[in-house]
Amino acid sequence: MGVEEKLPAGFLLTTVEQVAGYMRKSSVWPATFGLACCAIEMMAVGTPDYDIARFGMERFSATPRQADLMIVAGRVSQKMAPVVRQVYDQMPEPKWVISMGVCASSGGMFNNYAIVQGVDHIIPVDVYLPGCPPRPQMLLNAILTLHEQIQSSKLGVNRVAAARAAEEAALRATPTHEMTGLLAAGAGSASPNQLPIAPIGHTHDHSHGHTHGGAA
Repeated sequence: MGVEEKLPAGFLLTTVEQVAGYMRKSSVWPATFGLACCAIEMMAVGTPDYDIARFGMERFSATPRQADLMIVAGRVSQKMAPVVRQVYDQMPEPKWVISMGVCASSGGMFNNYAIVQGVDHIIPVDVYLPGCPPRPQMLLNAILTLHEQIQSSKLGVNRVAAARAAEEAALRATPTHEMTGLLAAGAGSASPNQLPIAPIGHTHDHSHGHTHGGAA
């Protein structure tokens, strides 16, 4: 028997952080932002078959100043990296990032000088989504994973400090193309406790080629 049963009808016991988290996760607005073939799968979640409107996310904002979720859908070239960072900086706080697909998460098959080997070297990432390309159902699962993080996120100075620490750690990390020896061998074996990875369809070790934590 809970304490709620002892109170008069109409009372609900919760915390401000839980209420704010529920409101935030139910009103996330993604940015209209696609880089490569993963963006086609991202567009598919807006169709009636998958219906992202169930989560209040059908409005893909055309301006970063009215968006709080960046879905990095596709590989990030060195020329595109400053633009990605600029769009991220223009988004208001609080904001979140989903790294969609192996190319965005670790460079994927493009292990060369032209492609950033993981978008978390530019911006902090909250959820890593494996796959090449990931299916729309997998993106929905990543969104639900992000919702759980938003629901339990802190408010005020606690969140600011956590976000700043995560971003600094991500920017200090060693790029995968510079890793050697055991460091490179362990890059594809990070545990779920180190990286928030959407579990559906996770079949490739190279889909999350970083051992550092970029989660806010």
